[in-house]
Amino acid sequence: MHKLEDLKIWKKAIHLTKEVYLLVSELPSNEKFGLSSQIKRCSVSIPSNIAEGAGRNSSKEFKHFLSVANGSCYELYTQLILIIELNLINKEKVKPIIDICIEIQKMNYSFQHKL
Repeated sequence: MHKLEDLKIWKKAIHLTKEVYLLVSELPSNEKFGLSSQIKRCSVSIPSNIAEGAGRNSSKEFKHFLSVANGSCYELYTQLILIIELNLINKEKVKPIIDICIEIQKMNYSFQHKL
């Protein structure tokens, strides 16, 4: 088991989720139950799966949950691109969050290889 508060990837994923929630609040109200809801769910899934993996009894189980978190990160990345492509929020506001997402993906791969 890993101490959650010591995991840089978990801290970064919490930060990402907070930033996503702030960004999503700028989406049009007609997206409240569509893209907005989906973006929130997958962003919360990232730190949640990292946390669940950290609480498991083996590195193999932890890697599994890191893999699930990575899938959610790619899903979030796709949805952030859609926000830009659909002209819902300008690219300058979305790009820093995409950059955090990419950083977490890299951290995740590296962490999985270390386990």
